[in-house]
Amino acid sequence: MPKPQYHVFLCSQGRPPGHPRGSCQERGCGDVIDEFMFQLQQRNCYDKIAITHTGCIGPCGYGPNVLVYPEGIFYGGVTKEDVNAIFDEHLLGGTPVERLKVPADVWG
Repeated sequence: MPKPQYHVFLCSQGRPPGHPRGSCQERGCGDVIDEFMFQLQQRNCYDKIAITHTGCIGPCGYGPNVLVYPEGIFYGGVTKEDVNAIFDEHLLGGTPVERLKVPADVWG
């Protein structure tokens, strides 16, 4: 298996209803994960892109969160409809999707 060019981490963290931090699960990460997996299969990009479901990659208030390496691009508020843009523009086109990036100071 060749080394992928990109590794995409998809937050699938869930917390109990009413938890003060919320979670990507309550914000629809399941639909985002399903769409990433569908697009990976449809585009047959297994040799270029690896996808991993993760627990919390924080910050929860920006979720659903997606983290793309090797650049460390952090996308927040990702919806199912945004997945095509991430594939087309970033993962296959090499240009991060600026409108989905969380603020640079989110890492503290």
